[in-house]
Amino acid sequence: MPRGSAHSFRMKHLCLALLLLATPIAAQTPDNSDADRGLNLMQEGAKLLFNHLLGQVEPNLQDMADALKEVQPKLMEILQMMDDLQNYHAPEKLPNGDIILRRKTPAELKLQELPGPQTDL
Repeated sequence: MPRGSAHSFRMKHLCLALLLLATPIAAQTPDNSDADRGLNLMQEGAKLLFNHLLGQVEPNLQDMADALKEVQPKLMEILQMMDDLQNYHAPEKLPNGDIILRRKTPAELKLQELPGPQTDL
C-alpha cells in the first residue's frame, strides 16, 4: 500500500473515532445549546472529512480486491503444495528478482522443537 494510502487509512479511523465520540458528549449536555451546535458542526465536519477520505481510499481498496481475486487461485495452489509454514525459512529475494522459499533441514526442525524460553509475538 503506498504511503499516502496508509495515511488516508489512519485518518479515516481517526474521523470515525471522532464521530463515535461526539454523540455521547452531545447527550451529556442537554441544556447547553451553543455546545450542542458546536458539537453538531464538529460532527458534520468529521462526516464530510470521513466521506472525502473514504472516497480517496475506496478506489485503491477496489484495485487491491481485484488483484487478490486474480492471484488467489495461484496462492491456493502454492499453499496446497506446502505443509506447515513453520517448516520453511522466511522468503528470500534473489538479485535476479526471484523469490524463493527454503525448506528447513531436519536438523533445523529438530532445533525448533527443543524446549526453550517462550516469547510472545
